[in-house]
This record gives sequence, structure tokens and C-alpha cells, in this order.
Amino acid sequence: MSSAPSLRPSHVGKWNERHILRAIQTIGPMSRADVVRHLGLSAPTVSKAVASLLTTGLLEETAAPGSARGRPAPILRPAIERGQVLGVVIDVDVCSVTAAGLDGTPLADESISFATPFNYSALVDQLEAACRTRMARSGVTTFGLGVSLPGLVDDPRGLGVFSPNLPITNGTTPAADLAARLGLDAVLIQESRALALAEKHYGGATDLGHFAVVDIGIGVGLSIMNQGRLLKGHAGLAGELGHLTVQIRGGNRCGCGNTGCLETVVGDQATARRISAVLGRKVTIDEAFEAIGADPSRYRGALDETAACLAVGLAAAINLFNPGTIFLHSRLLQSDPGFLALLTARTAERSLAPSFADAKLLPARGTKSRGAIAGIIRHLTNAVAEGLD
Repeated sequence: MSSAPSLRPSHVGKWNERHILRAIQTIGPMSRADVVRHLGLSAPTVSKAVASLLTTGLLEETAAPGSARGRPAPILRPAIERGQVLGVVIDVDVCSVTAAGLDGTPLADESISFATPFNYSALVDQLEAACRTRMARSGVTTFGLGVSLPGLVDDPRGLGVFSPNLPITNGTTPAADLAARLGLDAVLIQESRALALAEKHYGGATDLGHFAVVDIGIGVGLSIMNQGRLLKGHAGLAGELGHLTVQIRGGNRCGCGNTGCLETVVGDQATARRISAVLGRKVTIDEAFEAIGADPSRYRGALDETAACLAVGLAAAINLFNPGTIFLHSRLLQSDPGFLALLTARTAERSLAPSFADAKLLPARGTKSRGAIAGIIRHLTNAVAEGLD
């Protein structure tokens, strides 16, 4: 019979550090005495753990708000003055790099954005240059970067397996490649899961343990959060709702090679085709959404068709996973204020009544950039006591 691994004092110390770091990230800035009360740890234990976190730079101290007299206890918070992380978004048309404090709040500087290059080498070169620009803040340590990537992502290997809409990333490891060039920790996150992390940490799901995010853009992705954990599947490839077949015969060719996929009838390109048909001339995706925003009523028939098709995918997610809330990330919700009500009605028609009874469809508040930032902060926090769970 094998014996249980010995519990070393250094292991306990690291667990305490991670526990304290997570508490401050979740609850907000606290004094050492607040940490003692909230976590039930002894004052010496908290003092030792906090000292280590201050040394690494993950936490920093600041004066209590409004404390002008006396000697109030200093407040502990995630590093925002002397530490930062980067959120990298790789997308079909545009890529971006955003810097944020370790509390997840983006810095005042605008994101650096550029058109997605036509080859992978140029993509990594431009991302490296943008990251270095954001890392050039004097006296600030950059702890790592999170990378949001579309398509199928093999989490254990940090590998972009297959992206129907951005094939230059097939078989690549953008997070690892940037990490090697920049000398930083990095984590690769599938873009729909990045949106779920953004919604959980900074959006409308901060108090929810079980919810779904559906991303409708060029493609259509699904992410499920169950009791605070992302549903990733065997190799991290779960969530490709856009490749659910909804047209058995005929239909447009999808980037995956199949025909009749959901994203071919509800994605942004499908929306542009429908608006083009109404106008009698071909318009771009941006022009289509501008037209909808100017007069949604003119395109009600086209939008109802989109809603009817999208409802098939949403009903599948509701019937399979029974989420209490589905957050929708789509330009349609901004262009047409009435689209959400229309989509909700169509989804109710397609879903099992008991499954839909308590479900809510809501606009997503998170972004892929905030999700990439949340992902690297989560990674850094877990790494404080890596391998000790």
C-alpha cells in the first residue's frame, strides 16, 4: 500500500498565498486584518503569505481610501501600478493587444489593433511588436499574456488545431511562440471560453455558477461554465456549435468543408447576404450592420429568418446543458434593439418547455480581450501553488 505524500510546510505556505490572492481578487482590496477575518487564518500566517506575494509583485500595498489622519492599516490589492498583464486577441479580421492591471482593469491607453496578416509569421511578428510597445512602461513588470484564438484549441498542448475561418493558425502555438520571444508566461484560450471567463470575472455572470455564452460572429461558438469550471471536452475541443448541421441537403459551403452548418445561416456573412438581398446589391458585413442600425424595421423579415435559424442552435444548447442564463455576443443585439425579444420567442418555440422555463437570454458584457486578461490572471494565480492540488 502506497503512503500519502508528505505535507511540507512550504506547500501549506503556497496554498495560503493562492487562497489569499484569490480572496483579494474576488472580494476586492483588503487590509491584513480583513484577510484574517474573511479567511479564518492566523495573523502570522497571513503576514508571511502577504510578504511573499508583495515580494513577487502580484500584490501591492496602498493607503486606505480617504485616510488623511492617523496611521490606518495599509490596503492590499492586486498590482496595478507596478504590475500588468497583456490580453491578446487573434481574430479573423482584426487582432489587438491590451494591457491591464492584475485586477483585470484595462489601462487607460487604447488597445493596439491591426488588420490580421495573411500568414502566421507576420502575425506573430506584429503581435510581438504590439506587446513590446505595451511592455515599455517604466517601472512596471509584465507578468504574462493571455491569447484568445478562434477555432479548435487543444488546451493541454496550447495548440490551434483547426480554424475554418482563420486557417493560418492551424497547427500553430501562438501563446508559446510569443512567450518564447517575450520571456513571459502565456496561456492560449479558445475565444468562446475567453468570453465566458470575461463574463464570469467582469461581466454579468459574477454571481453565477452555471451559464452559457454563445458567440455569433464570422463563426458561432458555445462555452459552458458549470460550477465555475469551463466545460472543455476530452481534448479541449468542445463548443463548436457553429458546425451543428442544420441543412441536411444543399446549403452553403462552410469553412470546415461541410455544407449546411449553423454558422453558414446565422453568422455575420449570412447576415450580410440577407441584407444584400433586401437592398438588391452586395454589401459588406460592416455595411450590413450599419443598414440594420439605421432602420431595423426594413429588414425585419431577414432578421426573423436569422432568429429562426439561430434558435435551432440555442435550443440544442438549452436542451443539452440546461443553462440558467445564455449570454449572447453578437453585433445584431447592438444594431437591432428588438432582435433579442424576437430571438427569445423563436428559441422558446424550439426548446423543451421545462428546460426553457427558467432560462434567460441576455446580451454579453464581456469581450475577448477581457477574457484573455482573465485567463492569464487565473493562470498566474494557479501557478502560485502549481502542482499542489
